[in-house]
Amino acid sequence: MSDSRSSNAKAGLSFARRAFYPRAIGLAVGFFCVAGVLREAPATPLWVWGLLMAFCFVWPLVALLLSRRARSPIAAERRHVLFDSLMGGFWIATIAFNVLPTVMLLSMLAMNNTATGGARFVVKGVLLQFAGMLVSAALLGLQFNPHTTQTQLYACIPMLIVHPLTIGMVLYRLAIQLAQNKQALHALSRTDSLTGLFNRGYWGDLLQLAFDDCRAQGKSATLALVDLDHFKGINDRHGHLIGDEVLRQVGDCMRRHLRAEDMPGRYGGDEFCVVLPGVKTEMAWDVMERLRGEIARLDFPYAPALSASLSIGLAGFDPRMDSPLVWLEEADRALYEAKRLGRDRVVVARDQWDLEHAAEPLAE
Repeated sequence: MSDSRSSNAKAGLSFARRAFYPRAIGLAVGFFCVAGVLREAPATPLWVWGLLMAFCFVWPLVALLLSRRARSPIAAERRHVLFDSLMGGFWIATIAFNVLPTVMLLSMLAMNNTATGGARFVVKGVLLQFAGMLVSAALLGLQFNPHTTQTQLYACIPMLIVHPLTIGMVLYRLAIQLAQNKQALHALSRTDSLTGLFNRGYWGDLLQLAFDDCRAQGKSATLALVDLDHFKGINDRHGHLIGDEVLRQVGDCMRRHLRAEDMPGRYGGDEFCVVLPGVKTEMAWDVMERLRGEIARLDFPYAPALSASLSIGLAGFDPRMDSPLVWLEEADRALYEAKRLGRDRVVVARDQWDLEHAAEPLAE
């Protein structure tokens, strides 16, 4: 429970920070738009200037603090954006609907509301903008002076440049984060969580692609089915945690000793599978024999008496095969033969290479 709360607190803090910077930058440049009009307006009350400075420079910090302390930072931020809309309407009426600053403020508010909650949230924002205009009219009187002077135009330039740039940077960072999340989810969907190898479903897709590639371009490839010998006995004698560690180390060893283009996967339980593209059975036999030797030399600190061995069946691609299933069946028959001969060896499918090449078990 404490870990969950800590994770939520970190996520809330991160969200509050992401919301703070666009608000702080947007209101800072928005200050010049409004101040440029108020500066030329007759007898602007001092409290209006104080409110403007507090809203533009203090409110972003207050909103950050409130979001960090809120139980739901997202809900708090939605409330803050609605408050921004209320105050935006107040300032639009206060500057007597001066055209260019008004258009700039409305544009900024529309972008913020749309990004926060879509079309329905925009409607709420518009209603609050009207409410803010009514508050300004009640306090200062309703005025209408749409003319924008050259000085006021210059005052709007920072907002014209900086705010779109800020929004663009925020969207860019979100796009990068979404791409990273998508990539991570894609990796999770195709990877076995224990061994780090491809899971059976994704590996099956790779097998189909390799099969189609071999048929279309006449390439060679070898399929290996790998069985961890006596794995049930390992679980029974040493426990499932040690069994999982054995599987994990086998997966690590396969990743280290196979090429980048090879396709190792966990076929299920204690069985693994590998497609070796561009490799004939003779070379594949050498590769898998070296792998078998590496597995036999693995150390297991929590079970010093434990040793692991592999039985491996190989089948090279044959153009006469009409589906990957036939290819799998050939490799499975070779694996069965390796087990029948005593395990801890590599065997190639009988009709592809003489069984005399089957390896003898490693010497103790």
